[in-house]
Amino acid sequence: MRKLLRLVVVLFTTATFAQAGHIMQGVGAVNMSMGGASTAQPIDISGALQWNPASISVFDSKILDFNIGLFFSSPELSSSLPAGAMWPADAFGPGSPASPAVSGVTKDDRGASPMPAFAMVWGKEDSKHTFGVSAFGISGFGVTFPEETNLPMDANGNPNPNWDPNNSNPISYPQSLNGFGHIESDYMLLQVGFTWAYELSETFSIGIEPTFNYAALELAPNPTANPNASGYAVSDKASALGFGAQFGVFYNSPSGFKLGASYKTAQNFGDLEFNNTYLDGSTATNNFNMDYPAILSFGLGYSKGNIDFALDYRMVDYENTDGFAEKGWTQTGSVAGFGWKNINILSVGLQYKGIEKLPLRFGYTYSSNPIDSDVAFFSIPATAVIKNAFQFGFSYPMTDNLKLSGVYHYGTSGGDTKGQLLNPMLAQTNPPYGAIPGTEVSYKMDTSLIMFGISYTFAKK
Repeated sequence: MRKLLRLVVVLFTTATFAQAGHIMQGVGAVNMSMGGASTAQPIDISGALQWNPASISVFDSKILDFNIGLFFSSPELSSSLPAGAMWPADAFGPGSPASPAVSGVTKDDRGASPMPAFAMVWGKEDSKHTFGVSAFGISGFGVTFPEETNLPMDANGNPNPNWDPNNSNPISYPQSLNGFGHIESDYMLLQVGFTWAYELSETFSIGIEPTFNYAALELAPNPTANPNASGYAVSDKASALGFGAQFGVFYNSPSGFKLGASYKTAQNFGDLEFNNTYLDGSTATNNFNMDYPAILSFGLGYSKGNIDFALDYRMVDYENTDGFAEKGWTQTGSVAGFGWKNINILSVGLQYKGIEKLPLRFGYTYSSNPIDSDVAFFSIPATAVIKNAFQFGFSYPMTDNLKLSGVYHYGTSGGDTKGQLLNPMLAQTNPPYGAIPGTEVSYKMDTSLIMFGISYTFAKK
């Protein structure tokens, strides 16, 4: 039992990679295969618990749901300098004001990450009360960009005769050459919810879900800490606890039409307390607050014969969330926040049940980009922005009580997020954030996911 509990803790504290901003578009194989749409179409308990606590009132049994998946991502980070740029002034050798244009691409080498989800619901046919509990990885981002090795100078500061400026990424230069060096981030958010739904009538339910959260973040380098003469520090993994709630309403008409709405409040966290180590060996600490944004969801569902249709709209309120609302540099050269804007998410799902014992599901998710070009530089550690995501899933009843579900997901950012390289020393002369003229930084990514889930319905007494 101790080994099992240790495995569960490891799984749920491993970075989960988000699809819309840093928001997971869905939870579990069934909900992911419907594109995350579940506010008014509770096909499974995990999707219902995640997006509308009132909708669990449709389940009249005790049901257990566990899912595990592998997430693959392929972020690419690019940057360029114009001809004649001096970044830093001696990076291209003494007396070389007419340095060539420089550009390059760095690919992420992180590999696969696990994605777990656990949910349980208690319902009875003769009761107006339904209860649920869940533990979901609902948010995350992470990159691992290695340091550039094709450099204009060698370790002794001499010009490198083998340097290729057309395949050299300046943003990944060592910090001694004003780059970031090795770039790595690891953020995850585990949310535990306790849900109660109540049927006011045969067609209308309400629900409430207090939520408790654990978040952890690690950054290399750590731009939230003040730099010293050697550059920015590398942080340890800092963690914080948070809390919030979700409220929902659900209407289930006899004709098959369904309506739902939910509001997940901002999840308020304590400060992340980083222990930092600088390149010169010195240490320091700093605090940074990063909450989880409020989410407003509206849903439409329709079920008729072998068809279940779901459509969800969400608004994610980054502009009023600590850590995301703030942007720019502090007076000491650290980053004040990501500076993200609110985003809109549209999820569409269709389930076809015409094949005996093999319902098939198709899902699509669209998300707007929270990152404007003027603040793209600040989000290099959090490039997990997916514009279009496509899903295909299925279920198969292994026994009368046990059901296996699976999903395959593919997502793409639909182009690059672009902006200029920024320097806090130029913030006063190159507003708004010290943009370096003629430079560019950009990133994009594709994602894929394979996930399987097991749902067990306990026999009714």
